[in-house]
Formats: sequence, structure tokens, C-alpha cells
Amino acid sequence: MGRSRKGGRKGPMRSKRASGLVGVVRVSEHAGFVETAEGAYRLTGRGLRDAMPGDRVYASVGRGPKGERRAVVEHVIERAASTVVGTYDVASPLGIVRPLDTRIKHDFFVLPTDDSPARLGVEPGDIVSARIEVYPNRVESGIVTLERRIGDATAPDLGISCVMARYDLSDGYPASPAEEARGLALDVDGALADPLRRDIRDRFVITIDPVDARDFDDAISLEPRDDGGCCLGVHIADVSHYVAWESGIDLEARRRSTSVYLADRVLPMLPERLCNDLCSLVPDEDRLAFSVDIELDARGRVRSYECYPSVIRSRVRLDYGAADLLLRDASNPVDGDAEPAVDGAVCARAAAAVEAAARFGVDLPAFLGRAAGVAEARRLLRRQRGSIDFETVEVHALLDEAGLPVRIVNRARTCATSLVEEAMLLANECVAERLADEGAVAAFRVHEPPLEDNLVAAARVLVEIGALDGEQALALESADPHAIAAALDAVRSTPYEALANALLLRAMQRALYKPRNEGHYALGAPAYCHFTSPIRRYPDLLVHRALKLSLAREHLGRKAAAERRRLLTGTGAQALDAIAPQLCRHASERERLADAAAHATQKIKVAQYYGDRIGQRASGTISWMDQTGIYVRLDDTGAEGLVRLRGLGGEWWEFDERSLTLTGSSTGTVITLGRRVAVEVARVNVLRGHLDLTLVGLPSASE
Repeated sequence: MGRSRKGGRKGPMRSKRASGLVGVVRVSEHAGFVETAEGAYRLTGRGLRDAMPGDRVYASVGRGPKGERRAVVEHVIERAASTVVGTYDVASPLGIVRPLDTRIKHDFFVLPTDDSPARLGVEPGDIVSARIEVYPNRVESGIVTLERRIGDATAPDLGISCVMARYDLSDGYPASPAEEARGLALDVDGALADPLRRDIRDRFVITIDPVDARDFDDAISLEPRDDGGCCLGVHIADVSHYVAWESGIDLEARRRSTSVYLADRVLPMLPERLCNDLCSLVPDEDRLAFSVDIELDARGRVRSYECYPSVIRSRVRLDYGAADLLLRDASNPVDGDAEPAVDGAVCARAAAAVEAAARFGVDLPAFLGRAAGVAEARRLLRRQRGSIDFETVEVHALLDEAGLPVRIVNRARTCATSLVEEAMLLANECVAERLADEGAVAAFRVHEPPLEDNLVAAARVLVEIGALDGEQALALESADPHAIAAALDAVRSTPYEALANALLLRAMQRALYKPRNEGHYALGAPAYCHFTSPIRRYPDLLVHRALKLSLAREHLGRKAAAERRRLLTGTGAQALDAIAPQLCRHASERERLADAAAHATQKIKVAQYYGDRIGQRASGTISWMDQTGIYVRLDDTGAEGLVRLRGLGGEWWEFDERSLTLTGSSTGTVITLGRRVAVEVARVNVLRGHLDLTLVGLPSASE
């Protein structure tokens, strides 16, 4: 248990029987913790020592004055940050960088011999990004050199710029690969000279993407068969045709590894000439693609599949909103006044798409209905084999032209998104199966089973709050994917649904890229890879190259296949076979970084949105809690804010990390996950993306 109270005294740690653990430092504005495999332990008053947030450390754990377990950092194993973002000042002869992140308790100094402030034109009060040369410790101050002037404190995109600096991200694209991309051109006739490539421009192909998408890297086609089956075609931009192994574009894409989708901008993996032009499957334009034709029976089972490079022409560009409207109208026709209100722009886009499809003799709502039926059949088959579908909601800020948030929306799974998702999942499985059967080296997507301790902890909490019974929890602890899916079904459409999804998702291990196939637990797939987004993910580009090499070995002579290998995956010490483990590790790391940066910028925009709503009241659900306080997900926007412990009243609060509850020592009030509460917006910190809430009245123990 941990105990916290506003203004409470912190006693010395009694460490006569202290033990040591390895963990990661997590720091709030008022407390620090070490997260270990055995749980989170609060740091003593001076227990942080030389560590910084995110550092991997070795900590000793002992008992505090009231018997609670407390930690002290003994030494840092691995540093999380190599840069710091802060305000520059001068205390002659030194420069000073004061971190904007208030969790970092040290200032950093710029030596008099360092010319970086003058070279970058930095003035006192400017926000800067600095590289850490010497980390602060008990006998030595931290030393930095300035790398970038971000701007002054009034810059409108300061928060986003700080996130980019924190994660070492930058706008723009290097000149050399960008110039290399500008020299590329579409040559359909030349591409069709390849004996492996097929011309399927006569096929009806459509794209379905978010309404604000700028690059379209996947398209689908669907041809019914007389026996009730169909041929599902998945057509992916052929990026590998343009990006040669170890070319300037390839090396830069390899370094970036993924496009990063921040709240107000996209940092693309590829130059704009490729991602928004040559490789984008825009309507009514010839494009090179990599196609997977999958023959399915009437129940959605795979009969056979075939992969090949192609030339396609997309006929219709649909967005998810318009597609969902057409699917709804096709499945539930309604009359006049009974029809629910729909945004006029969505209706106009849907009507334009229907008209475009009609020019090719295609009934678009019927086409989408058949595709949705295939998706439903595939989802059922996946569930039967043990695939787990987590229902997650993405909080997204809609911005005006000035970059200011005007609305907060939740992006959840819909019929249209599911239609596309199932097609892409199936294509990925087919490609992975072929490569795995050959023992090919590529970039497989590997997901290992969850650790038993993680599932036990999640099951315990779900039982404590009444979401599951003991029998369901016991089944969960076996790590049987069918039991996890059944538990999610049991809480569907209940107040516990979002919480159960979050808890069980936290219990999962993170999927990684690996050069050899090891299966995918959550999908219940014997083999899986990412094939469908080579514009924005480097592992997909590696898979395309490995697949082309596989096709060359199958259909071309040995000499031609050897030449393809040189162009596609290289030879010698820098060939894909040799460096695939390194590329996969880097891709996994960059994926985590991109996700964290994207999430951080959305939090900034959410805080900015609520900055104009201080004092506004709302209802919500307690979605999480820790030693810092309780997190509440607001009903109207889905945004999550923090009610800090000091805002819960003047009593001590006991935090039980096993059951995830807070208990008031005086009143006996128990605060549990999933509880409904009323809150008020108290304050925001835009630069850190913090939304602070206060409870509107604290329920008593009897409520």
C-alpha cells in the first residue's frame, strides 16, 4: 500500500531489511515512483537522487515509518533522455537551461566556452532544445549544449515544438533524398515490361480512408463468385518499385522508420513526391501497386491467394464517414422525418462517390454491403480461432486553420473502418504465411502471450469492482485467448466495458518486429506481418521486398532472381539477411516513440481546448488511479483528466495497488475504478498536456 496526503510529512525510510529491484522512474509534480515487475514503489523524499523521469534504475526497497514500502534509487542503469527542453537564461559567465518539464528538478548549465547560444541566436527567455553532455549528480551539475532554438514563450505551436524536440523529431525532409525523389517518374509501360507485373486497370477498385487523409496506400476490389464466394483484392502502393535498397531515400526512410502523426502535422517517412504523389492511390490515375487476390468461400474461409505486382486505377475515393452513411442507408432504409441528421458535407461526398461508381456500372452501396458481409465473416472466423478484439477509443482534437482546437472527437471502430481493417488483416496474414513457409527473413509482426502475473492483476481488479465473477477471472488467468475474448464480451455495453478493455490491454505484451516468424497471440495468427502501409512504415517496405524476391525465385530463372535480390535486399554485410535484426529493433523503438509523441501532442491540444473552459462541469467515469490521484474520462469528449490526491479532501488516502482502490482513513470512503463522478475543470498546463479536475462533492462511504 502507498499513502499520500497534501502537506503530509515524509519520514525516513527504514532500510535494515531493504531489497533491490530494477525498474523505471516515473515522476509527477509532487511524488516519484519506481515501476518494477513487482509493482510501483514510492520514492522517499530524497530517493530520486541522480535519476530523471523514464530512467531505468536499480533501487533499494525498504519500509517507511508507517510500514509502507519506499524506494531509493541506488544507481542509473540506462538514461531515457538525451535532450532537455527548457528556457534559456544567463548567469554570467554561464548559460542556464531551466527545464519546462517540472518533473526534472535540476537546472543545466552551458559552459562559457560553448558557442552554441551565439551560433543559434538564442536570447534569454527563449525556449531551446539542448543535448545533455553531463548528467547531474550529487557532486556535479548537469552540462548541456544547445541544439535548437524553438522560439519564445509566445510561439503558438510551442507545445508541439517542445514534444518534437523531446522526441528528436523535426519538420522538413533532408535535401538530398528529397531531390532524389523529385527525379522519379511514373512509367507504366516500363513497369509492365516486368514479367511479374499485371495490368488490372479494368478492375473496379476503391480507397476508403479518413476524410483528412493525404496519402492513400491501400485499396480494395471485390468480385462475387457464382457459389456465394468472392475474390477479395487488396492493392497496396508499390513503394519498393521507386525506393532502391540503400538509396538515399531508403536510408532516410530506414532512419525515420515510420511516419509520425502529430496533432497538427505529419512528419512523413518518405519524401512528399512519393507519399502524396507517385505512390498515393488517388482516383482516376494509373498507379503501380502490389496486389493480393484472395479467393474466399461463402463463409469467408480462404480457398487460395495470389500475390503479384500490378498496375491499377482507383475509381472512387471514399472517406469513412461517407462509407458508413452508405452502409447504414443500404442496411436500414428509413423514410423522411425518421432519418437521423447527417452532416451535409458527408452526404455530398457520399452522393459524389455513388455517382462516380455508377459510371462504371457499379452499385456502390451494394458493393460496400458485400464487403461488409465479408468483413463480418472474417471477424467471426478470427474469433473462433482465438483472436482478441479490443475496443479502444482514440481521442482526437479537430483544429481550425490557425491550429487551435475547436472540437474533441472520439475515433472508434465503425462498420466502414472494420471493413477495411479485416481486408488488410487478411492480406497481411496471407503474405506472412507465404514468407514464413519459405523461412524468409523479413519484418514479421510478433506478439507473445501475456505474462501470467499481469493477467492475474487485471483479473483481480475486475472481480473487485464487480465486472467479472470468480470463474471468469480464473479463466482469464490461464491466458487462453478465448477466455479473454469471452471476458470482453461479458462487459460489452456495461459501465465496465471501457475499463475492462483498458485493463486487459495493459496486461498484454507489446507487439514487436522480428526477422523471423513467431506468430501473433492477440490475432490468433500462426504468422503475421505488416504489408499494407509501405508509405508510412519501413517494415512494410521490407516485407514488399522479401515478397518480390520470393516471386522472382518462383517464376524467374536463378540469374534473374539473383539480380532482383541485389536490387531489392542487397548483398554482403549490409544485405537484409545480415541487418534484419537491427532494422527490426529500430523499427520497434521508433514505433513506440512515434506513438508517444502523437499521444503527447493530442494531450496538448486537449489541454488547450479546456483552457477556455475553466470552471466548466462535466460527468465522467474513473478510468484509472495511482499514487498521484484518480483519472476521470469525461463523457462528452472522452478526454481524460486528473483529480490529484490533494484535491480529495483533508484526510489520508490509502492506495491499494492490488485492487486499485483509494480508501479514506477517516471517513472510510472507498473510491473504485469505474465509479461515476461529477467533476469541474480546475486548471490546465498546455505545455505538458495536463488537464486537472476537481470532484464536485466527494461521495460518502455509504454511497
